[in-house]
Amino acid sequence: MPAGPFASSVGVGRAEPEWAALNKVTGVCGDFARRISPPRVPRVQSSPSTPFNSTPDVYELHPDIIASYGTALSGAVLAERCSAELGMTSVIIDKRDHIGGNCYDYVTEDGIRASKYGAHLFHTQHARVWEYVQRFSEWIPFDHRVKGRVPVPGAGPAGDKKLVPIPPTQETVNALFDAGVRDEDAMARWYESERVAPAHGGEPANGEEAALSRVGPRLYEVIFKHYTKKQWDKYPEELDASVLMRLPCRTSTDDRYFGDAWQALPARGYTRLFENMLLDDPNVTIRLDCDFFAHREKGTLPKHKLLVYTGQIDSYYAALGMPKLEYRSLRFEEEFVDAPDGGFFQEAMVVNYPSADVPFTRVVEYKHTPNQPNKIKKGAVRGSLIAREYSCADGEPYYPVPNPENRALYEKYAALAAKEPGVAFVGRLASYKYFNMDQAILNALEMFDNLKETGTLAPKRRPEDFGPGDGPK
Repeated sequence: MPAGPFASSVGVGRAEPEWAALNKVTGVCGDFARRISPPRVPRVQSSPSTPFNSTPDVYELHPDIIASYGTALSGAVLAERCSAELGMTSVIIDKRDHIGGNCYDYVTEDGIRASKYGAHLFHTQHARVWEYVQRFSEWIPFDHRVKGRVPVPGAGPAGDKKLVPIPPTQETVNALFDAGVRDEDAMARWYESERVAPAHGGEPANGEEAALSRVGPRLYEVIFKHYTKKQWDKYPEELDASVLMRLPCRTSTDDRYFGDAWQALPARGYTRLFENMLLDDPNVTIRLDCDFFAHREKGTLPKHKLLVYTGQIDSYYAALGMPKLEYRSLRFEEEFVDAPDGGFFQEAMVVNYPSADVPFTRVVEYKHTPNQPNKIKKGAVRGSLIAREYSCADGEPYYPVPNPENRALYEKYAALAAKEPGVAFVGRLASYKYFNMDQAILNALEMFDNLKETGTLAPKRRPEDFGPGDGPK
């Protein structure tokens, strides 16, 4: 194992110089992290059974907005903007015991900054989003690079595996297939020789046809086929073509996972960013451990002018008895490794396991990130925390399952939502669309624009117009 974090000559968490230079984040930037002390809880944190009117100094305000499941990106951005520009008050309700939604991170007893719901990597092409997030945190450059432990073709089910870049690069195909690729033209020719167009002569009709038309059968078999099955519990031929049409076909040696102009991590973690957005704002009150549906059923929600709903759209209409939308969830199996060789368990922050013989999809090792506390940076923590990720059907909903049946069902829910008075359905669960972090922020900012311009909190574009999100990585 390496005697240090995944790095290059540019620094920890950085790509090789040629590719690191493409990241417009070149050093520490953004607003000073106002909260130097450890993260603290919001002003109001009570048991789910506590009635809203038990704290009259807060809840008799009759807020302009109630944001349910709202301390994640979409609800937080809307509450912050409505307060800062319009002086509107918000009560944010969240069933969890912390703010930040799935972005929530924390420092463990061993001094390692870890993410409760899997690694989150910020990247964006949108200057407006990058300008906005810098108001609430310092940021440091980070070029996310993923390795995969991939079986060598012909080695058998338990045969040799090689650690290669994912998405595939020249290094990947040379290591796996001895392709002899030495430049971009040769890599382009290699792809052309591998690709298989759909037999029917039309556009790819499903994920398998899409993958074969993009990368050919050999890469498809060793990297994408079984990984897709583990992630979605469906083989690619059972999924929309869009799921695998987004496979990047790199012809260069660029091993960065993303190609966006701004790629960075918040210097003190994502939780600190949400604290800086919300906790000092007198117009924003947060209620954790609070079940929106239980209070709605009892009629104990505060009086309000607008509901911002960021939960599952099918849960909102559960009383109608319609079928449920299909989601995939993740299960995290954490392990603290006491004394790995060199202080690290694996060669990179994220190592994917695409073969069928390994039940988990990837292993994340948090110590590799450059926004770790100083104890980690100085090498004072010998052990390392890893998280093995398993995709599953039960648990917190993470990813909408993209196929024609789910899309048709969502359209029925969306038609109901369009007629719901006084309710704005916002975010990935309410839109049945996987949003990247920057897409979720941009969507919320554009909805706020609409509120200022027209008096209606509504999207400026359809969820699909944002393009595909990263989805499972």
